[in-house]
Amino acid sequence: MPISRLASDAAAFYAAQSTFSDPGDLASLYAALPGDPRELARIARDLIVHRLEGDIFECTIPQDRLHNDAETRYMDDILRIVIVRNDAPLSQRRAPGDRFVGICRDIALLHCSFLRHAGIPARIRSGFADYFGTDGFHFDHVVTEYWDPVRGWLLADAELADPLVVERHQVGFDPVDVPRDRFQVAGDAWQHIRTGGADPKSYGLPLPDGPLVGEWFVAGSIRLDLAALNKVETLLWDVWGVGASSDNEMTDDIRELYDEAARVTAGEVSFAAARQLFTGNDGLRTPRTVTSLAPFNGARKVTLRD
Repeated sequence: MPISRLASDAAAFYAAQSTFSDPGDLASLYAALPGDPRELARIARDLIVHRLEGDIFECTIPQDRLHNDAETRYMDDILRIVIVRNDAPLSQRRAPGDRFVGICRDIALLHCSFLRHAGIPARIRSGFADYFGTDGFHFDHVVTEYWDPVRGWLLADAELADPLVVERHQVGFDPVDVPRDRFQVAGDAWQHIRTGGADPKSYGLPLPDGPLVGEWFVAGSIRLDLAALNKVETLLWDVWGVGASSDNEMTDDIRELYDEAARVTAGEVSFAAARQLFTGNDGLRTPRTVTSLAPFNGARKVTLRD
């Protein structure tokens, strides 16, 4: 049965490019792109290699690309890197060595940018996926959410739009219709943890030098997700506002703030509520200058584009 239509204000908002997703003076590169979400996911996937995928694609990723490509916040700059390495039409699959070297955020944002260009309301979502290996662990991840006129908001993981990646992770679902129990948006994960239904240490990043897991990490993902729902699609290591850097630093006040943010961002999101909370709360709203905790290049202050 068809669902109710997306409200006109939300449809217009999410079908328009953001400062981060806008191809800018390279918009002409999108002219020949198809309008199908599945095809657009494949094209986005074929332009980017995740910086941890060298073994999957049997390629050696140069260290400068490994360290620096994913520091690129804005789509026009990502596209410039893409076409410098190979100036073929965007719909042409690149060899791994010709691709932008990014992370999940970059693949999802590129897919989102393509969808918005096609007039399809789209947004990126920050949360946790259970399909990247370890049983019971939920990996920090970003996907695209797009509007289907029959079924409503659907999750798409363009990172999975490659047979090699599907084979590696033994994925058994449609990459442009990711089940909600396989990818939990951050607010859903928070609510599972707060009600005692999930272990907070099963959410985050299991890094070799020590895992980044726990309530504090999930709270940070909620902050990113709320920003993305407001079309502020920062880097995943950009931090601001109220939060913590370990579970030992979490307080009742911080938990109460993220209880509120989770109510707004979990489940069926109210566009008006997401806008109101983001614009009205200094602890959650993205300021003009953020702190970037870049994994390879170190911490620094970054002033975002208007």
